[in-house]
Amino acid sequence: MKRSAVLIALLALVVSFAAAQQSVSAYTTLEEPLAKALFEKFEAETGIKVNFVRLSGGEVVTRLEAERENPQASIWVGGVGLDHITAKDKGLTTPYKSRAAGKTPAEFKDKQGYWVGMYVGPLTFVTNLKRAEELGIKPPQSWADLLKPEYKGLVRVANPNTSGTAYNVITTLRYIYKGDEEKVFDYLKKLDANIDQYTRSGSAPGKSVAIGEIPIAIGYAHDQVKLKAGGAPVVITAPKEGTGYELASMSLVAGGKDAVNAKKLYDWILSSPTAQAEFVNYYLVLVTPGAAKHPDALSLKEIKTVTQDFLWDGNADNRARLLKRWTDEIGSKR
Repeated sequence: MKRSAVLIALLALVVSFAAAQQSVSAYTTLEEPLAKALFEKFEAETGIKVNFVRLSGGEVVTRLEAERENPQASIWVGGVGLDHITAKDKGLTTPYKSRAAGKTPAEFKDKQGYWVGMYVGPLTFVTNLKRAEELGIKPPQSWADLLKPEYKGLVRVANPNTSGTAYNVITTLRYIYKGDEEKVFDYLKKLDANIDQYTRSGSAPGKSVAIGEIPIAIGYAHDQVKLKAGGAPVVITAPKEGTGYELASMSLVAGGKDAVNAKKLYDWILSSPTAQAEFVNYYLVLVTPGAAKHPDALSLKEIKTVTQDFLWDGNADNRARLLKRWTDEIGSKR
């Protein structure tokens, strides 16, 4: 009996240790503070640790391609939905029709279950008012304004090869110019004269504006609202011609080693009140009908937006062609 009791105790210890060691590897394009807070709360509620690496959207796609034969992550959380569509087209993700996605409107999720949208965020401009006053410039109110000679070297945006945010700028301009790509690239070449540098991450330009390193940046409104709420002397403006927006999404990685725990994390993010509250705290506008919204968050209803075709924009061939042209005609010449 004593031996039996010892064996039972040891087995319980092994099971307990195994449970404590549960984990899932993830790539995330969420801002690192949000990702850390979100994943720590998931671990607190489930006992599953999330080992995550923060990358921009384009970097995730590149890394998943490189790791295709030996995936190092099982889930990708956050990032512009266009990047997730590209990943699907390249066979880098796998479908999962979660019950927790039942409340997500059809237009915000893949019909086959490859990706699901979590929140939306419009592209806007952010201007440091102190720097603008010092330089004698006014905050831009339109895409056309950004080409003004007084903004030469005073605007910052990300590189579309690494940032889904910047790629979304290109696709947005396609809608502004009604699909005329010659006009789009003529605009981008003129804009390049006013760009001081292209960053790796889409949120980085706004952070530089907040500290006065550069007066103007292009990015997503929620990132900029967070900077303003933190005390940065900035103003956020939406281009009057209309603007595009991201549908930040989530996908499971094809061949991921932690598929079971990845699905648990996926379900939890979509359904947990704790997770939803964390997104709201970061000024993100959730796509689930009736979801809470931070009073300072900027929703799509408050500004003029273009009508986007997510499937066209995210198509791998369309993306590759647009990025190659940007690199050949703009990026490689800097």
